[in-house]
Amino acid sequence: MARASIGVFGGSGFYSFLDDIEEVTVETPYGAPSGPVAVGSIDGHEVAFLPRHGHRHQLPPHKINFRANVWALKELGVQRVIGPCAAGSLKPEVRPGDFVVCDQLVDRTSGRTDTFYDGPITTHVSFADPYCPELRHLTLEAAQDVGITCHDRGTVVTIQGPRFSTRAESRWYQAAGWEVINMTQYPEAYLARELEMCYVNISLITDYDVGLEGEADPVSHAEVLEVFEANNDRLRQLLFSLVPQIPKDRACPCATALSGARLEA
Repeated sequence: MARASIGVFGGSGFYSFLDDIEEVTVETPYGAPSGPVAVGSIDGHEVAFLPRHGHRHQLPPHKINFRANVWALKELGVQRVIGPCAAGSLKPEVRPGDFVVCDQLVDRTSGRTDTFYDGPITTHVSFADPYCPELRHLTLEAAQDVGITCHDRGTVVTIQGPRFSTRAESRWYQAAGWEVINMTQYPEAYLARELEMCYVNISLITDYDVGLEGEADPVSHAEVLEVFEANNDRLRQLLFSLVPQIPKDRACPCATALSGARLEA
């Protein structure tokens, strides 16, 4: 089986980016992932790529098997995960076409299976800082190198989907001071932490969320995909700049996330 140390989850409209790939079907204890994993190389770094919605976008956000997806990358040897996604903006200064490398996350989903640890050993993993500080720093540097407008922090609120927010919900999230809204960051980022994998989010802003007065008409999925596809080349440039900068050894706390997390008799 092909191996990779870096993994990428593709978001809406981002279904391929590697050339000369080997497709690998990975079986997991949690069922089938969203599809075969494409393994290729960027400047000598082996990279595994999996579109989280499937190659034909057949999986809505609430039906993605997040545990299987994250486990599949871990099974291939992945230690660091890059999670680009389409997202809406909750602030006027975060404009469509901008990128946001988020540093915080709020979970507003319901009913999603969001842990690998259902017992018999109770496991409480810290998620105070959801995203890898080392990967965040490298991602921001790579964005600057390729000339992408990129906000260096932001809170992403993850909603259940597949529906978009009401105006009242969107105003509520905006009033809380959050910057980004999305449907897939949770539990994906947390599951990576449970397996001691580094994870960084790259939110590609496709629209203003509907609660921004004077800024937003109700969003459609077609409009989201149109903006995302128009910016796919910039996302590829960012990834091709970022991957070669990722060092082999990790100096972040992600690799020891399970240390002291288990309550054993």
